[in-house]
Amino acid sequence: MNLVDYSHSLVSIIPPVVALVLAILSRRVLLSLGAGILLGALYLNDFSFNHSASYLGGTIKGLFISDGGVNTWNMSIVLFLIILGVMTALLTLSGGTRAFAEWAQTKIKSKRGAKLLAAFLGVFIFVDDYFNSLAVGSISRPVTDRFYISRSKLAYILDSTAAPMCVLMPASSWGAYIITLIGGILVTHGVTEYTPLSAFLTLAPMNFYAIFALAMVFVVSWFQWDIGPMKKHEMAAMHGRGFDEGGDVDEQAKDLTEELEITESEKGKVGDLVWPIIILIAATFFFMIFTGYQALAADGKSFAILGAFENTDVGKSLCLGGLFGLVAAIIPVFRQRIVFKEIARTLWIGAKSMFGAILILLFAWAIGSVIGDMNTGRYLSTLVQGNISPMLLPMILFILSGAMAFSTGTSWGTFGIMLPIAGDLAGATDIALMLPMLAGVLAGSVFGDHCSPISDTTILSSTGARCHHIDHVATQLPYAMSVAFVSMIGYLVLGMTDSLPVAFIAAITTFIMVCVFFAWLSRRTYQPIVKS
Repeated sequence: MNLVDYSHSLVSIIPPVVALVLAILSRRVLLSLGAGILLGALYLNDFSFNHSASYLGGTIKGLFISDGGVNTWNMSIVLFLIILGVMTALLTLSGGTRAFAEWAQTKIKSKRGAKLLAAFLGVFIFVDDYFNSLAVGSISRPVTDRFYISRSKLAYILDSTAAPMCVLMPASSWGAYIITLIGGILVTHGVTEYTPLSAFLTLAPMNFYAIFALAMVFVVSWFQWDIGPMKKHEMAAMHGRGFDEGGDVDEQAKDLTEELEITESEKGKVGDLVWPIIILIAATFFFMIFTGYQALAADGKSFAILGAFENTDVGKSLCLGGLFGLVAAIIPVFRQRIVFKEIARTLWIGAKSMFGAILILLFAWAIGSVIGDMNTGRYLSTLVQGNISPMLLPMILFILSGAMAFSTGTSWGTFGIMLPIAGDLAGATDIALMLPMLAGVLAGSVFGDHCSPISDTTILSSTGARCHHIDHVATQLPYAMSVAFVSMIGYLVLGMTDSLPVAFIAAITTFIMVCVFFAWLSRRTYQPIVKS
């Protein structure tokens, strides 16, 4: 099928922009994504309805079938979501969730402690962002619910610790992918003073967005600053009710304890929640190393931890680890002799609880495919070409990568497009600025992905917290934008001085100023909506 080429046309950004605007205005994610997919299909096929229908059929088929077989990546993520949903339901049925929440109340005495628990868990579980959002959400949600913390605040904590931690850690699925890309760039431009791993480790302190996004989570959790729409959601959760006007209601405020309609066992123990989660984490980590080892052995290479992560099968590892966690979660249910009918009903409720998230994810993947065919990323990358001062390039690449990741909903796709471009720009202008430029791309990609309503990471963070997806996007935006501003200042100074310490001092100073502003803003009295 011959598709129209929009790689050098402003038209390439229309479908994602339409989807984003509609999602924000209508709060109906599937309708908005569907509109973007349909519009992109029409543009790509020159508004031929027959060709557009054929293209859409092929795109939908590609979500499930790839290269003549099952699309193992997509289906493994879908299966992992279902496993997590079922596992969460079983933890509720066994009483483990209730027991852990009651235990946590004896150890955690405040809302601050509950938020910090979620933040520390998000930092600790850095193997993969999908796994981070879903696993930490399952562990933290009972505790944050008991302290009447809004699900939107929990989703913000999940989203702001998942990708930022993964992008900083070499022993993660993100780190392995980025190291592989960087290695190719270094070879292409004849840079020999760094190995791919040492370049990644040198880049990590320059990833201002990831570092200050993590810092912002802990500062906001400690000082309990609620800014913009987040304040409304926190007030609603605190009073255990929705807002005065319908439509903008936090899901948690409707009902804090009976969302899955599962009767919790009175015989549950803390270990009934903790051990399944530990086994899930340990098994996932093991299978990530094991599948990486298998790939290395197949290529005749010797085993190394970093090499294993570079070659790991993330989807397969998540599913296998999830199955081990599922078995661990069902053992307490059998031990308590809960009737089979109730177990079967719980399994269905758990699987069904993930259907909405799976549907949104499938639509997000579909529009990602359409955006790729529209060459949106390639068009955006052309905007950095021209007579631009090299000292501005780290900041410009940060902004452009953020726009690309926001529009396309993928940080990994943005890495793949923009990192080689950043390397080429450094090679053509100032090779000494290569690492700052690469850092700008990494940080901008995480920022755009963090804010995008069509990002799978954003979707899974709202899924892990079980909050309305657009509520999550709207409430975390002020925090993300403030960190992006801090990062812009850091990259501007880094480009001008080529000094990381000076740039870091500038970024920290800006971060402190932002925090002072947030402190003033959060002290303003909340004015509830009153019907006239």
